[in-house]
Amino acid sequence: MKIRRPTQAGAFYAGDAEALKRQVESCFLHEFGPMKLPKVDANGPRNVVGLVCPHAGYMYSGPVAANAYYELALDGKPDTVVILGPNHTGYGSALALMDEGAWRTPLGDVEIDSVVAREILQETRLVDVDDSAHKYEHSVEVQLPFLQYLFGDNFRFVPICFQLQDFASAEEVGNALIEVLSERDTVIIASSDFTHYEPQANAERKDLAALEAVKAMDAKKFLSIIEERNITACGYGPIATLITAAKGFFAKEVRLLRYKTSGDITGDKTSVVGYAAVSFRK
Repeated sequence: MKIRRPTQAGAFYAGDAEALKRQVESCFLHEFGPMKLPKVDANGPRNVVGLVCPHAGYMYSGPVAANAYYELALDGKPDTVVILGPNHTGYGSALALMDEGAWRTPLGDVEIDSVVAREILQETRLVDVDDSAHKYEHSVEVQLPFLQYLFGDNFRFVPICFQLQDFASAEEVGNALIEVLSERDTVIIASSDFTHYEPQANAERKDLAALEAVKAMDAKKFLSIIEERNITACGYGPIATLITAAKGFFAKEVRLLRYKTSGDITGDKTSVVGYAAVSFRK
């Protein structure tokens, strides 16, 4: 089996299994997290259709991400998780997925759902199979240890990497996800940080304006706010794609679970990065 090896173990998150498990638990117990460890509800209602999660180093954004994963644990285990992440490296196709193999972290291997991946390919003209887009990209990888902590190896996933982040692309990929996932037990995770390297007050003002459009499930307005206010969120395409898909799944409730910045962690609020956890529920 093809194995995509981790690039961030020992960097964005701990490099061995026990240390990583403790690190994930510390994110859940943190004052900016849910402040308790999750317990997966085997009979959960499975109303969560999507999450927005940050993807910085766990010491910075892990507690915010933990709020989203706590919500997922209470909701029950999906069969397949589709993770949408921005392309920071510039490698590979503009919209790229992997359709076979597994991704490795210190907690083990997560198998790609080849059936779902190939159906997504059939439903859109824009997405290519391109492993090179994922080789060094961290935005998808850093979500996996949280999912493994909750579900072990008892789930599969599909990674999609976005270099192209315009509205038309988000709409096409979102509609493809509606077609492929509507009869399946799945969750979509849009991996994104928000404003980068601005003073705390600026970041909060900009990011909370964009998050209002997310809560309204208005992808076009969200992207227009990103552009008009020059908000340096990296995964705006994945978020717009999730909004499109969530509307197709008849999501009724969007909740901002937590918003914090790197400055809230470090105390240095002169130049921060914004992090948000959001849930979309039926």
